[in-house]
Amino acid sequence: RGAPRPEAIMDRRNFLLTSVGAALVLSQQGCSLGGLRPSRTGYLYDDRFLGHDTGEGHAESPERLIAIRDGFSQAEWVGDLLPIQASEADPDVVGLVHTPEYIGLVRMECESGATRLSTGDTRISPDSYAIALSAVGGVVSAVDAVMTGEAKNAFCTVRPPGHHASAERGMGFCIFNNVAVAARYAQERYGAERILIADWDVHHGNGTQDTFYTDGSVFFMSTHQDPFYPNTGRVGETGEGPGAGLTMNRPFPAGAGNQEIVGAFRNDLLPAARAFQPDLTLISAGFDSRVDDRLGGFTVDDAGFRELTRIMLEIAHISGGGRLVSVLEGGYTPSGLASAALAHLEELRRA
Repeated sequence: RGAPRPEAIMDRRNFLLTSVGAALVLSQQGCSLGGLRPSRTGYLYDDRFLGHDTGEGHAESPERLIAIRDGFSQAEWVGDLLPIQASEADPDVVGLVHTPEYIGLVRMECESGATRLSTGDTRISPDSYAIALSAVGGVVSAVDAVMTGEAKNAFCTVRPPGHHASAERGMGFCIFNNVAVAARYAQERYGAERILIADWDVHHGNGTQDTFYTDGSVFFMSTHQDPFYPNTGRVGETGEGPGAGLTMNRPFPAGAGNQEIVGAFRNDLLPAARAFQPDLTLISAGFDSRVDDRLGGFTVDDAGFRELTRIMLEIAHISGGGRLVSVLEGGYTPSGLASAALAHLEELRRA
């Protein structure tokens, strides 16, 4: 079940730890490569993400990012953010998670003019392959900034989202799994031993879970509405083999809000994270768990997202020197998405 861990990670582990070990030690001590703790939060936005055309009236629309961009532009502190650049990821980087056959299929179907991926319910357009590569590339650049100490943490507003995409299948609006690739990249490029991924999207991150279900180096936790798409993520799904006990699912019925979601992060995830001791913390930041979202039935408010962010920052400081990269997933009412994302970014800045 899930993609096997790339052998290159183990083959290169000693080399990577030697070549970047000093940087990791400095960062764990709260220092950057220049000797001072990084003070800026990285922020990734690029107009190219607007070119992923899902068709008129589709929930996963360019208006989502436009609302975030415009909302952030009004903040007086926006100039203090560290810009993260997006560029197309090499397919070999995407291949840390996805099979060559699937990557080739995405390219072929996008460039052929198809309007939907044949693997699942995901709209595409001729430019979607290149844009999906750019989303991965931007998130990988954010990992670079955080792991080298250029940024203290980072928030990536990208589309298409990714947490439903598995090794051989795109689905649920997702093409490539941005967060999963970021985790594998951090392992291969920086020798990160343990990575924690938390997903507060209203939908279960089945693609991320599948990728790491039998892996002993990645802890995955998800809160999500149940029953709901994609109808995975039961409490009893906790990992297998080396990954046994490293998957945590907390499904809740429609109507759940701050008490349930924040409570699961505070009471269940935080103690598990203390035991796991992650080197890097990643967030699948789906704001469709916000009250009045177009697709979701949860009632988390902006104060709830602030508290979730504070908990994740606490986790990032347990053993990882505060290293945290957050990646946008869902959120389908643009005004609510922008408000929740702003609350999230403000807390990242305050860290």
